[in-house]
Amino acid sequence: MLTSDSPADGVRPYSTRLRTAIVLTGTGTAGAYHAGVLRAFHEAGLRLDLVAARGIGSVGAMFAAVDGGQRLWDRAGLWKGGSLAHAYRWRLPLRIAGWAMAVAAALLATPLVIFGLGVVASLLALLLKLLTFDGASVAVTSGYSRMLDVLFAPAALPTIVPGLIVASLIVAVAALGVSLALSLWRAPIRRRLREGAVWRLVGAPLSSASVLERATIELWNLIRGAAAVAPPPRADLAKRYVELLAENLGQPGFRELLLVTHDMDARRDIVFALLGETQRNRFFSRGTGDGARAAEAFDLAGVARDQAIDALAASLAIPVATDPHLLRFAADGPWRGETHRLCDRPASLERVLEEVAAAGAEQVIVLSAAPPPSRPHELSAGRGDLRGRAAEQLASFEAGDLRDAVMRIQGRVVSVYVIRPAHNPLGPLDFGGIYDERSDRHYSVAELVDRGYEDAYHQFIDPVVAASGERIETVHS
Repeated sequence: MLTSDSPADGVRPYSTRLRTAIVLTGTGTAGAYHAGVLRAFHEAGLRLDLVAARGIGSVGAMFAAVDGGQRLWDRAGLWKGGSLAHAYRWRLPLRIAGWAMAVAAALLATPLVIFGLGVVASLLALLLKLLTFDGASVAVTSGYSRMLDVLFAPAALPTIVPGLIVASLIVAVAALGVSLALSLWRAPIRRRLREGAVWRLVGAPLSSASVLERATIELWNLIRGAAAVAPPPRADLAKRYVELLAENLGQPGFRELLLVTHDMDARRDIVFALLGETQRNRFFSRGTGDGARAAEAFDLAGVARDQAIDALAASLAIPVATDPHLLRFAADGPWRGETHRLCDRPASLERVLEEVAAAGAEQVIVLSAAPPPSRPHELSAGRGDLRGRAAEQLASFEAGDLRDAVMRIQGRVVSVYVIRPAHNPLGPLDFGGIYDERSDRHYSVAELVDRGYEDAYHQFIDPVVAASGERIETVHS
């Protein structure tokens, strides 16, 4: 095993003759780091047979599988073009309700503001009187009194402020009511009866819709080429994506694809894969004695041919923070047309590596944006905002899972390589960048792309691939 902070001595050399898989793991901004590493691999001409992912890594995996990685790292691409600057925002009904409540609170504070002005006016009048400016002191006092008479006239604040407060509260309740109606309309019947209306009134705080929308738009732009055609429905887009990948497997730049997400209703991980004929039958038929394999491993070239975008949407759904993705399984599949709730499972890297090994991978390259564990005297101040606190927990869970998953896969594959940053101040939800206390400057998502590009060369291409003596094909961007 080779990690970013361990020497390469004793590790079996990298070989282009071994079946190689790249695994992208992480949440949120980790996708920017993946994009930088993929760019370096593209330039170096590394041969990759299989691209596997969980979480935001599914975005990079779907592009890398069809030789479309440039749309990830280009200046106008997903991670450097700024299109994801507001990803995972608070859901629109909550934003509207929040602003309406803020307006109502500000209106309620109006008497306090007027009282504060009175205190200031009194102090100013006293100061002017002490300075023997009696006329000015009287003018200040009388001016404040006249203002009170105007503001608190029956037709002024006593009438206007309560009306505006009631209107603001009505807007807040209406926004939450629309959110509840949409949630009930989209949910299956049994969900409507089982889950409480109070939770549906508020719902999950964040939304992954913008990330999914941008990713699907870029995928369609990649598939359609120069044709000016409007994006099709997501099921049709999934079918066209699968057709493109299946028809070109084995061609330069096209790789097998494997995505892992989690089924909340079945309480098991779900694997979506499109593999070559050599691996396909063995992968989907292993351990089928109890029928469990058929219920959790879905062939994107078969019964799940319309569900590639659903797999992506489920991977982008963060537990608790966002609503799970509702997926209606095919009627001819093991779930007989049932609708299940799917989301990402932050600790599922071990399952991804297990499936990668089952797909015949002999050497595995793991990409993670989680830096190594902290050392003594490296503590930093915790985040006070809700998004920041949630992001800290996600990053901590994923960093711990990375170590355990890599340790447990040893012995099942020939070599495991890990590429990760030595320092990454960005949390999974810091799409707008963050102030880095260590370097005393602002750190952006675009910079994380560049960091991934540099780390790929410093940690893997130069010390591992170049040292192996293997001849690789150079690709110019």
